[in-house]
Amino acid sequence: MRCIVVLCLNIKFEVILLNTTYTDKAKIFKAFCDENRLMIICMLQDGEKCACKILEKLEISQSTLSHHMKILVESGIVTARKDYKWIHYSLSKEGINHAKNILHEITEVNCKCK
Repeated sequence: MRCIVVLCLNIKFEVILLNTTYTDKAKIFKAFCDENRLMIICMLQDGEKCACKILEKLEISQSTLSHHMKILVESGIVTARKDYKWIHYSLSKEGINHAKNILHEITEVNCKCK
């Protein structure tokens, strides 16, 4: 009976790990699934920008910008730096490379996705 319980716990644990992995990967690609977020990423290609400067260029509310920035930062594609009352955003080279590697991993033919 103990072996069955341990086996079930191990299977459950593996499923949790597997789902976490796919959840993390989905967060990364969610960042690219909105035209406003794509515009923000393009704006950040020139370097760090204050949230107020990003807001000036987009026709969205401050709360909508906050929502988009939260998704971009959680994905790892963008980093945030607080300076007094302002938040400055920039592209993360590490996050971008990670997204590229994951895209390669999940689109590789005959790959066993991790």
